[in-house]
Amino acid sequence: MAAAGSGAERSRSTGLSSERTNIGVLGGGAWGTALALHAARMGHDVLLWALEPEVVRQVNEEHENNTYLKGYPLPENLRASGDIRQVASFGEILLMVIPTPFVERTVSQIVDAVRDDSILVSCTKGILNDTLETPNEILKRVLPPRLHSRLAYLSGPSFAAEVAKAIPTAVTIASEDDHVATRVQEMMSTPRFRCYRTHDVTGVELGGALKNVLAIACGISDGLGFGSNGRAALITRGLDEITRLAVSLGANPLTLAGLSGVGDIVLTCTGDLSRNRTVGLRLGKGEKLEEITATMGGAVAEGVLTSRSAHHLAQKQGIDCPTIEGIYHVIHEGKDPVQVVTENMSRPLKPEVNILVAEAAQRTVAQP
Repeated sequence: MAAAGSGAERSRSTGLSSERTNIGVLGGGAWGTALALHAARMGHDVLLWALEPEVVRQVNEEHENNTYLKGYPLPENLRASGDIRQVASFGEILLMVIPTPFVERTVSQIVDAVRDDSILVSCTKGILNDTLETPNEILKRVLPPRLHSRLAYLSGPSFAAEVAKAIPTAVTIASEDDHVATRVQEMMSTPRFRCYRTHDVTGVELGGALKNVLAIACGISDGLGFGSNGRAALITRGLDEITRLAVSLGANPLTLAGLSGVGDIVLTCTGDLSRNRTVGLRLGKGEKLEEITATMGGAVAEGVLTSRSAHHLAQKQGIDCPTIEGIYHVIHEGKDPVQVVTENMSRPLKPEVNILVAEAAQRTVAQP
């Protein structure tokens, strides 16, 4: 019998696994470092790849990433390397925390270094501007077929700084293979970081990408002084647009009511740590996008790029998305946000629930 308080006993009492493995992390920014720190705290051996030699040095010698996640000590079992192929072949689980525009270029360097038994977990949110591909589509184009069933996607309401502080967080793991999703879920879940799982990769990816555009809209609304009513309306109707667009591409509408949809939307549209909301807030107060970008210290507000791809994706799918369209016009065409709000509020009146979404929800509920 296990001794009181042992790992085995805690595993049984919490339902969480006490097994540990090797985990590689591609990306030494704030989010990559926070996930690496979380995994190392669990007891996994973690190897982090960072593009910047200074970040590698800081992690290995100072045990802190002073460049992107200052103030959070890193344990000894978290090491860093500038050799991307070394990290790619290091672990059973490979967390890929790479901005969407750089996924193809980065992953192309490691195709023949990834082990056949590895699970590749994309922790990136976005849609490419030129091809309108999500990370899942990019990875399946770049990686050999033998790895397609080994892909998973992590998304949900998770500010890097709060994960680093071990503040309770819940996320979703999406994979077309339930065994893959379950394995990641078990290897990443703790009493402070709970993972759920789903097969709906499309819904999870689109919710994670498009909420960044909606967060800019909410920031603009707050900057204009439109108050809580305006923000609540934007969140709710923005969610409707995201759901309709996702359903048109085969997503389950109930996914958008979960962590990667509503959860991430609420966090990003209301949280003070949200870069996208901050950009919108400053736009609403009259600043120019170029001025805002120049003062963000290299941080990326994904919604700025995604607003363009979201606009083109909605047009391609024939889905009416006035909030997404409005943000595109404000950011990329310099349109007055007050005029956009007035035009959107003056459109022809319509039912609240879209019939295609309602039918998709009914089909989901009717499934055994």
